[in-house]
Amino acid sequence: MSEHESAVYHDPDRPMDERVRDLVARMTLEEKISQMVHPAAAIERLGVPAYNWWNECLHGVGRAGIATVFPQAIGLAATWNTDLMLEVATAISDEARAKHHQAAREGNRGIYYGLTFWTPNINIFRDPRWGRGQETYGEDPYLTARLGVAFVRGLQGDDPDYLKVVATPKHFAVHSGPEEGRHSFDARVSERDLRETYLPAFEATVREAGAWSVMGAYNRTNGEACCASPTLLGKILREEWGFEGYVVSDCGAIKDIWAHHQLVETPEEAAALAVREGCDLNCGATYEHLLKAVEQGLIDEATIDVAVTRLFTARFKLGMFDPDERVAYAQIPYEVNDCAEHRALALEAARQSIVLLKNDDGFLPLSRDLRKVAVIGPNADDVEVLLGNYSGTPSSAVTPLQGVRNLLGPDAEVVYARGCGVTDGTEAELTEAVAVAREAEAAIVCLGLSQEVEGEEGANKQADRTELALPGMQERLLRELYLASVPTVLVLLNGSAVAINWADAALPAIVEAWYPGEEGGTALAEVLFGVYNPAGRLPVTFYRSEEQLPPFEDYAMAGHTYRYFEGEPLYRFGHGLSYTRFVYNGLTLSSREIQAGESVEARVIVRNLGERAGDEVVQCYLKDVRSSYPVPIHALVGFRRIHLEPGKDQVLTFPISSDQMAVRDRQGRPVIQPGEFIVSIGGGQPIEGSPLPYLSETLTVAGKPYRPDRPDLHAKEEPIAPEPEPTPPEEPAADDQQNGDD
Repeated sequence: MSEHESAVYHDPDRPMDERVRDLVARMTLEEKISQMVHPAAAIERLGVPAYNWWNECLHGVGRAGIATVFPQAIGLAATWNTDLMLEVATAISDEARAKHHQAAREGNRGIYYGLTFWTPNINIFRDPRWGRGQETYGEDPYLTARLGVAFVRGLQGDDPDYLKVVATPKHFAVHSGPEEGRHSFDARVSERDLRETYLPAFEATVREAGAWSVMGAYNRTNGEACCASPTLLGKILREEWGFEGYVVSDCGAIKDIWAHHQLVETPEEAAALAVREGCDLNCGATYEHLLKAVEQGLIDEATIDVAVTRLFTARFKLGMFDPDERVAYAQIPYEVNDCAEHRALALEAARQSIVLLKNDDGFLPLSRDLRKVAVIGPNADDVEVLLGNYSGTPSSAVTPLQGVRNLLGPDAEVVYARGCGVTDGTEAELTEAVAVAREAEAAIVCLGLSQEVEGEEGANKQADRTELALPGMQERLLRELYLASVPTVLVLLNGSAVAINWADAALPAIVEAWYPGEEGGTALAEVLFGVYNPAGRLPVTFYRSEEQLPPFEDYAMAGHTYRYFEGEPLYRFGHGLSYTRFVYNGLTLSSREIQAGESVEARVIVRNLGERAGDEVVQCYLKDVRSSYPVPIHALVGFRRIHLEPGKDQVLTFPISSDQMAVRDRQGRPVIQPGEFIVSIGGGQPIEGSPLPYLSETLTVAGKPYRPDRPDLHAKEEPIAPEPEPTPPEEPAADDQQNGDD
């Protein structure tokens, strides 16, 4: 037996922290530093295999061969279903484990086959122009937090001894475009916006779900590089939230500290600064300069030990230094990848993600007795548009065209014409599409976006959008089909909101399908022809024009998202229709008057009055009507997706905590003020004239102002004074911008 084989760190019966300390103590400084970059080198003398920390599983295991591809993250968010999110993440982590162990058996320890996943992206989708918004769970901090918690739990598993995989919420913390300039941009935000909007989802995934890793963002926040921020990484993440895991940089972000943010002058200084402030792992190569940093007195070995200990704690918690037979997750067979059960789950997720935006006079569902149907558009028969970014490779995929053909079968003729491209097209294509449609009983027109026009900087031709309208010739195609007097339903496949004002005014039916994953075509056909009753809800606001938005670079929440946008959108956050009719009755509060600091429970009865079974997404909103501080117009504080048969009802309760009644003062501290709140429950936002039903009740909060963070003290009323304007962001640096890939 070799020396290392008999060492403490190889004994699975010893306490894990003792094993980790023993291993780290045996490493040289050079060996420790070699473990702090994402392609960690093998330490053969200690029996430590090489390990690549970089892996992705945004909506399925990415970039590692055949895997189940679920709807893109924004589509998963449109399900408003935490139970489904848990199930999807569990399936993904099953496939991840199976891939890892099969690769290890084959001697493959390269990129995308590890167990540390840089997922989920829980940044707030504050502006629809951001190309990476498709990777998020939308614009609301509460919805994002609940879905993020479910996803992290599904990834990391529930074994008392081992992590299934490591989840990594990203990009910490204030990060949502523009993509151009992300390596040098400084996001300026108030303490109120930081605490109220940008941080809640991160806090929830860390404190509730136990995420074992967090990824820092490229940009600065209020002047501090996110990957070397004493405020974000030290004060908030570790001191306030008690985070015990490791922090990884976004790819190349440590280089940005000196090359683009120019906070220091050398890579040695950048590496030392980041490690000292709590960034343990470098996606990139700047940490290779740590040896020189030690020699220059910029950092000591003890500080490096802290980072390396955190990294190896994760590897030990994954069971990488224990026999496979002790780790239940190591027994998952490789055959789970894109298996029948997971494909069925992908289909169900796609069904639940689809949002019925408009359906005048019951135009949908289409009759399954139609004998000739035209399927038209650039997104009608494109496999790539099903997948979105950060996807794996399905064993097969069903496009909308294939889905309609499969559903209608041989007795119906389903004809196809592209009509135009996403961004281009020809007159001949347009003419052909109109001719094809004229001969059909109905036309299904599949338009929208693609990775060609929205995505990540460096990964596609255009990362962010400048306009919200359909690009290229798409609207013209739609108008020409309308003039041909063909009954038409518009289907959108996209990762962010589009301004379809003309279509909304002219067409009877519009469906939002997102990037729906490998079974997207089947799910869409089932919705269009009434096999499945849609119930998805928008996780974002659909604006009428980019002119309704503040400047893209403005990170203040005023004017952004449904919480602070005072205009009239095209479709509201939370919107979505059904083929049946739900009504709400009997909204009651456990108490109509409470003391500041107390909680309350809302109760409501939901009934399906229609003739079809269906899901309903029940949403609970809170409005503070007397606050002396800026507060959201409405704030989501609860939701449930339920299923009801015709004529059946269900009683639902929503607890509303004192924390949810708190507003944020100018220092970002929570304060509950006496006054009045409006509690509303319904199928969407409580907006007068909404097509979705809702009920409202008034809640009175009495007593003195209350501080949830200091329950032993009542807060003092602060004089209200105008807040200083945030410092405007700098112009993006003109030098070469490195392209990250995360």
